[in-house]
Amino acid sequence: VFFVSDLEWVFPLKAAACIGGALVGYYLPDLYISNRTQKRQQSIMRAFPDALDLLLICVEAGMSIESAFNRVSTEIGTQSVELAEELGLTTAELSYLPDRRVAFSNLASRCGHPGVKSVSAALVQSEKYGTPMGQALRVTAQESREMRMSEAERKAAALPPKLTVPMILFFLPCLFVVILGP
Repeated sequence: VFFVSDLEWVFPLKAAACIGGALVGYYLPDLYISNRTQKRQQSIMRAFPDALDLLLICVEAGMSIESAFNRVSTEIGTQSVELAEELGLTTAELSYLPDRRVAFSNLASRCGHPGVKSVSAALVQSEKYGTPMGQALRVTAQESREMRMSEAERKAAALPPKLTVPMILFFLPCLFVVILGP
């Protein structure tokens, strides 16, 4: 850039600009990818308990696991596009892969969410030992709902310490002005 354009910068300023550009070019893509990954996992995490309930209803209604995954992926698409994509991909893997356990394991590894990992482990065990999938899905759906509730409680418990400083800085001076003003 310095050779093509005719910038009249001194050498230390040029070196600092090159080093700064290199640092930005090195760290910015990693920051962008980690931010996108975190948003994707949050979207999946928010919609997963509802999708699991729908999956449980479909399986208990007599649908096969492939058609249940397909149905849930179409229904949950309005709430979370990312989860719908993952379930659709799992549906394709279930129909093409010779071993269903590989498809369930792939779903867990792609999502990276602990709830999805526990559901895929339960489905793998259900497939391996021949236990009813409805019971395994019911237990994991309850665990997933409890995990979502505990996460909400944790966030609510962290709120008062975060509000203390703004209250002291913004609310109390106004209150003192109103009380002591007259």
